[in-house]
Amino acid sequence: MPVVPLYKVIFYNQNQVFEVFARAIYQSDMYGFIEVEEFVFGERTSLLVDPGEEKLKTEFASVKRSYIPMHAIIRIDEVEKEGAVKVTEIKSGDKIAHFPFPTLVPKPSND
Repeated sequence: MPVVPLYKVIFYNQNQVFEVFARAIYQSDMYGFIEVEEFVFGERTSLLVDPGEEKLKTEFASVKRSYIPMHAIIRIDEVEKEGAVKVTEIKSGDKIAHFPFPTLVPKPSND
């Protein structure tokens, strides 16, 4: 039976860093976006509730596909198994490393 890949996607969104897990990631037909599908959230059997995980579950509960701007992506890893999803607040002065955003704009010719 083929193994379905699992990806950890870390991206920047409105002064927060989201860390989510998904089964499918594609380069979008919309220029500059990454498509993320089939979000995976762990089923917790303990009584402890992580507010960050609950926030992400609620935010992505009815989302079929998410289009994330390429310049907001911090990192994408293919992982063996799922971990805890996280939301981290960014304080002023914190530095975030981004993928370089391509700026290939053709110059008009002077013909």
